[in-house]
Amino acid sequence: MTPAFDLAALGLLLAGAVATVVAAFSVTLAIARATGRHSVVDVTWGLGFVAVAVVAYVVSGVMEVGDAVVRTVVLALVAVWGLRLAIYIGWRNHGRGEDPRYAAMLGDDHAPGAVTSTVLRKVYLPQAGVMLVVSLPVLAAMVRASTVLPVVIVGVVLWLVGFVFESVGDAQLMAFKADPGNQGKVLDSGLWRWTRHPNYFGDACVWWGIFVVAAGHPLALVTVVGPLLMTYLLVSVTGKELTERSMAQRPGYDEYVRRTSGFLPLPPGSRPARAT
Repeated sequence: MTPAFDLAALGLLLAGAVATVVAAFSVTLAIARATGRHSVVDVTWGLGFVAVAVVAYVVSGVMEVGDAVVRTVVLALVAVWGLRLAIYIGWRNHGRGEDPRYAAMLGDDHAPGAVTSTVLRKVYLPQAGVMLVVSLPVLAAMVRASTVLPVVIVGVVLWLVGFVFESVGDAQLMAFKADPGNQGKVLDSGLWRWTRHPNYFGDACVWWGIFVVAAGHPLALVTVVGPLLMTYLLVSVTGKELTERSMAQRPGYDEYVRRTSGFLPLPPGSRPARAT
């Protein structure tokens, strides 16, 4: 009898995910050294998740584990999200020099593209570790032996809400920045009237949606650590917190903060006094 949740197969998928992530970031590091730009790692962020999902899908298929519907749905969700993000970041960064964040990590004493323990410790290894943890629901979904259709539908709808917020928010921000007249101004229209970070909110929803699709079996619930970690980073570390620190000095930003929700979309002007 086929187990409802194959732990042995999950272990093999996890090993495959580790190998995939190591390979992805090793290739990225080689490209960074050749081009003198460590910012290429930002493109790998989306593509790495896609690679993990593809490998897990293929391996689970070879092992004949998991439900075909769930496996295919999760592969599609990750692929659409990751490819869009990689294309967007690649297009946004095309023709630019090194990202100031990575240049600051390398310091003035290092040649462009030099590999230091600092950039490895602060960029490559943390991103690789986070990618593995966040991918856990993807791996769990690949070894589920049955489909709980209502759960899958809820997860897909949540993913769709997130994808719309992230992709539309990114498009609105790109159009805003493309107008030279907006330099130094604050985007407060479109989705950006409802939340100061529609792209980060959308990113979180995408991964909560993928988790819900995978969570049709009680053992898969432990993979909640994936979307929890992603949400924490988006809200308190590399996303909202870092962005707002750099935006704080812009004229009108204080007023924008007072009237606009920091993360969860709320009607303009309805932000509670202590909301973040």
